[in-house]
Amino acid sequence: MVTLVVSTTIDPASIGPASALLAMPGWSPGPSFEGLRSYENGEVRMLQHDNSIVKEDNLDARWEELTHECVDNVIFLSKHTAVTKRPALTIHPIGVPHLKEGDVTPQGGKPGWAAPPDPRMGPWIRHLRSIAESRNLIPEFEITMEATHHGPVTSKPTMFLEIGLGLGGGSPVGIWDRNSDRKKVIIGIGGGHYVPRHMDIIMKENVWVGHLLSGYSLPMDDPGQSKVEAAKCIGGTWKEAIRAAYEATEIAFPGGEILAHLDHKSFKGWQKKAITAFLEEQNIQIGKPNDFKQ
Repeated sequence: MVTLVVSTTIDPASIGPASALLAMPGWSPGPSFEGLRSYENGEVRMLQHDNSIVKEDNLDARWEELTHECVDNVIFLSKHTAVTKRPALTIHPIGVPHLKEGDVTPQGGKPGWAAPPDPRMGPWIRHLRSIAESRNLIPEFEITMEATHHGPVTSKPTMFLEIGLGLGGGSPVGIWDRNSDRKKVIIGIGGGHYVPRHMDIIMKENVWVGHLLSGYSLPMDDPGQSKVEAAKCIGGTWKEAIRAAYEATEIAFPGGEILAHLDHKSFKGWQKKAITAFLEEQNIQIGKPNDFKQ
């Protein structure tokens, strides 16, 4: 079982963390294929390419076919850009589950798809916040998770680490154990791109993190003055997005207790009623903040 760490030479924020990792002892050259270079160190494989990082689909499957190694998870090193221009260190799952067949995917992926979320995300964002605080990077840098968005397509647990977190020595952080007493997994539904109300739970509780669907990933057709009797009355791809996010999270956390957390203030009344009804229909448990305490 190996971890793929993927970087690209066209992104300075990807080059920096990749170079820092490769400066550590123990690396040796690995096989090259399709213009990609690779390096090996224990159970970690660094892949470097010269293309857009969101366009390199199925790197996990391609690596397995080439080497016959089993890929456990995939970590992409990438830059983060924001309208506010505020420096940030972020982690997020990937997918575009809200898009429908035929929709354009401007940042990779495929419509209706969500990758299994990497179980390390929750422990790593808390660890990253701790490191940032110890080095006085806050409040200059914002340490946060982002909502699920963009590609590339993978089938293994995946996360984007934007600006970076080293894989240095010490005990591994964030390994999922289905036999542990800590089994609660959050799926965030609603809110903005930086999911602040879901972050309140993620940072305060020892909770695992699945997909985080912001409001823009839940397209819902406004029923106007019509009375909403059931979730099926509301069109849009929001149901497909929730279902894909839940199923991908189930894959990443076998045996986990998956709870949906709603950002209630981000929804109109009819939206909240429809989403709640759909979650109940799908037997997806809804959790309040206190329900996530381990």
